[in-house]
Amino acid sequence: MPTDIMNSLQQITEQNLADIEQAKTEGRSIIGFYCLYSPTEIAVAGGAIPLPLCGTRNDPIAAAEEVLPRNLCPLIKSSYGFAVSDACAFFRASDIIIGDTTCDGKKKMFELLSRQKTTHVLQLPQNQNTEMSLTLWHAELERFKDLIEKETGRTIDDESLRAAIRLMNRERHARKALMDVNKATPILLRGSQLLEILFKIGFLVDKEKGISFMEAVTAEACSGRFRQNIPGHGCGKRLLLTGVPVGLGSDKVIKIVEQCGAEVVAFENCSGYKQAFVVDEEKAPMQSLAEQYLATPCSVMSPNTGRFDLLKEMIRDFKAEGVIDLTWQACHTYNVEAYQVDEMIQETFGLPTLHLETDYSESDTEQLRVRIEAYLEML
Repeated sequence: MPTDIMNSLQQITEQNLADIEQAKTEGRSIIGFYCLYSPTEIAVAGGAIPLPLCGTRNDPIAAAEEVLPRNLCPLIKSSYGFAVSDACAFFRASDIIIGDTTCDGKKKMFELLSRQKTTHVLQLPQNQNTEMSLTLWHAELERFKDLIEKETGRTIDDESLRAAIRLMNRERHARKALMDVNKATPILLRGSQLLEILFKIGFLVDKEKGISFMEAVTAEACSGRFRQNIPGHGCGKRLLLTGVPVGLGSDKVIKIVEQCGAEVVAFENCSGYKQAFVVDEEKAPMQSLAEQYLATPCSVMSPNTGRFDLLKEMIRDFKAEGVIDLTWQACHTYNVEAYQVDEMIQETFGLPTLHLETDYSESDTEQLRVRIEAYLEML
């Protein structure tokens, strides 16, 4: 990617820390979110600032393991380690932490996290297909709205919710348009570059700034300007990454794929296309939020048919020639679901998948490289 684009992203990222401090000075509340299931629109409607908090780096895990089991998911340990070591500016700035019951490890971790900061946990249903599940989730979001109103001192009405939904829909549209540039052949943006942009933009206080930046990068990519920065002009095997979320610091598989001469053209996970949804702007806003967020295709849901539908759509649209299914160690739901993912993709597309189970450390890098190289040769 051209240097001017990356320099601009770095400047925006650095300015964002000052924007957070300014917002705190102005008395605005900051709400830290750990999962895609939590509707950020409710925080925005209350005049608060939503910030993502999932841990994606290996550095703070040692601090977490003084309390948490070593054989726990690295995402959970990284998240907790950032909190207890005071190594995350976004956690430090947050007034309230919002969690979800997406796995047993996270649930118990949030109990400990509440000793560091006020923590509110949304009780997520484990099934998306019943009226009872939607009723429960709607009630949880109403409880969440009451919490934000008390925190901010502002009443959240339908008008403010609709305005927040329109804003967040625009942001998700910009994210999707940016991700969609890689439907082109050859690709227009390397997977590692795409991930860096999506990751850093997610932390911005100023949503309009993030939307404008993504729209500008999308236009630049579609002009073909970035192609000269892609070795081999992006002609390597086109791989789709599915499974657990990834971010800067937990992106070793993407780096290895690119070093092996292939390209990650798209991310099905929470870091990528799972965010490419639109909340209905015509329905009652709380009902729209409950319906759309409950439909998030995470492996915590049983059954999780939405993930298979999304994978089929993405494999076709991005012309994927292979699929890597990534699981963090001790993430049992994604680990078990990997069998069904492989079965579905082989039956539908005749493609074998590569299931990788790893953590955030670099200790297995060469082992992963051998497996990825062998997979690419097989394709």
